[in-house]
Amino acid sequence: MARRGSFRNPVTVDEIRSCRLKLLLAITEAKREAARKKNNLPEDDLQILWILTPTASERILSGFGATADADWLPGMHFLPVYGRTGIVVIHQLPPTPETLWLRLLGRGGVQKKAIDELESLSPDNPLRSTALELLYNLQQNLQLRQNSEKLESSDLELVMRLEPLYQQDREQAIREGEQRGIQQGIQQEIQQGRSAMIEDLLVVRFGELDEEITGIIEPLLVLQSGELVPLLLTLSREELLVRFGQPD
Repeated sequence: MARRGSFRNPVTVDEIRSCRLKLLLAITEAKREAARKKNNLPEDDLQILWILTPTASERILSGFGATADADWLPGMHFLPVYGRTGIVVIHQLPPTPETLWLRLLGRGGVQKKAIDELESLSPDNPLRSTALELLYNLQQNLQLRQNSEKLESSDLELVMRLEPLYQQDREQAIREGEQRGIQQGIQQEIQQGRSAMIEDLLVVRFGELDEEITGIIEPLLVLQSGELVPLLLTLSREELLVRFGQPD
């Protein structure tokens, strides 16, 4: 299993400590439950904490002993092995199609560039519709916050920019649906986009995909976006295969 902490603003020392405290409590409870059932709980089966932050200072990373790993993309830092914690610094991720989904969760120039890349995709590209759906969910969350607190100028700018993009995409889908005379075409394109998004995130997590990990893409398609992305970012390869793989 895995836990995730995602922050709109740069993560602080106290926020990392709070996330790690929750992780340690969860691990302690898992070990207690395993002991009660007289089961062995291997180290590799313990929960992992992933912290997503738009930026992070070198002081914070070094203070927690977080270092880069040559087997992972730039921007992904890990505490010593028994810390069971990874910190994804979004603005350090390479600007590749595979990281687009993570960079859309960034701030400032990183997020603007990711949205520019998204906007430059052709209107009939299924990836565009899928990504805009995810961003629209973020926009809705920001608008809900606006009811109880004043939005930062960057968040307000994001809301204003996403609204016409999303409306344009929906209108395009409606026009295409009317021209084809069937709703199935729109749904098929959305599913294709979701499938491509899942594949990109799996590539980011695990590198080149083998037949075993590719086989879980179809079962993942039935999940809602709000559940799908956190699972892909937090569950280990083994956990994904156990949960969504085909039984032998």
